[in-house]
Amino acid sequence: MDLPFLYETFLSLVAAVPLTLQLAASAIVLGAFLALGLALCRLSGILPLDWFARAYIFVFRGTPLLVQIFLIYYGLGQFREVRQSIFWVVLRDPYWCAVIALMLNTAAYSAEIIRGGLLSVPFGQIEAARACGMSRFMTFRRIALPLAIRQALPGYSNEMISMVKATSLASIITIMEVTGVAAKLISETYRAIEVFVVAGAIYLAINFILTRLVALAEYQLSPHLRQPAALPSTSTGAAR
Repeated sequence: MDLPFLYETFLSLVAAVPLTLQLAASAIVLGAFLALGLALCRLSGILPLDWFARAYIFVFRGTPLLVQIFLIYYGLGQFREVRQSIFWVVLRDPYWCAVIALMLNTAAYSAEIIRGGLLSVPFGQIEAARACGMSRFMTFRRIALPLAIRQALPGYSNEMISMVKATSLASIITIMEVTGVAAKLISETYRAIEVFVVAGAIYLAINFILTRLVALAEYQLSPHLRQPAALPSTSTGAAR
């Protein structure tokens, strides 16, 4: 291992970390809203919405993310109607194509995680909220959704980690995030081991920080699971 080369490689790859984080954050945030809508469709009891959500989840969970990226970036541009539409401003940009593909993919997985979280909310708490006069929307916003988020957070954290790693696929459509810069360095230096070791260490550090943030969020959302502070014991003499 050439330490000076590793250091130079690290500096080159770290410069691409903001783009990697931007890709992951955009996909996770946008995908969370879409996943919530899909989960509500699954739980709505309305058959057309339920079957639409089922079909969406089946397609995007059953096909590789790499194929989805190719279809959005290369496939849509083959249709003249798409190239002449107002959406072409977005779809011709590889960054937004990657964000759309990542968003659509993570929404399919996250929808099932959120649905499981919503189903885990005790029905007694919903009945108590209704007995207090809360509307269905207020009950969902104040009772069901916060409890569902707490229940779904461990599983959803795994999906967030997967999205951070999935951003590496964006390099195939000319986006120079961490993996894209790593591939460029390898083509210039032919030193794949050193470059990929540094790239892997960067992804490992990002995901470590992410897991610590999720653990902190779980701690803040679970005050009822914490051990109560021990009361100071008084001596027998002081008690007398």
